[in-house]
Amino acid sequence: MSFLQRLTTGLSASKIGTDRFGNAYYESRKSWLGYGRKRRFVLYSGAPDPTTVPPEWHCWLHHVTDAPLPEQKRFPWQQEHQPNLTGTPRAYRPSGHDFAGGRRPVSAGDYDAWTPHG
Repeated sequence: MSFLQRLTTGLSASKIGTDRFGNAYYESRKSWLGYGRKRRFVLYSGAPDPTTVPPEWHCWLHHVTDAPLPEQKRFPWQQEHQPNLTGTPRAYRPSGHDFAGGRRPVSAGDYDAWTPHG
């Protein structure tokens, strides 16, 4: 975060909290004209990646809840966040993808292409 951004945020907003990824959440001190309520926003720790906002904070950011929900894993099947790898060398590529060998299984021959009836 730049010095100017830190200064303006400190003067115009109150820090509400941080999440387990280090993102800081703020709420404006005054209601915005035409908005009818206080503005809520996040300052990311590192690269701006909206997928790092946990659901508990997402609810608060979008005014679904008045206060942020407690961050906790409630079910054993819930997984920890993984960054979006699209466009990187570690992106998911199925077996028929050009960058994953480019070979896909031969079709069974039961496919008929659709043709319009005139």
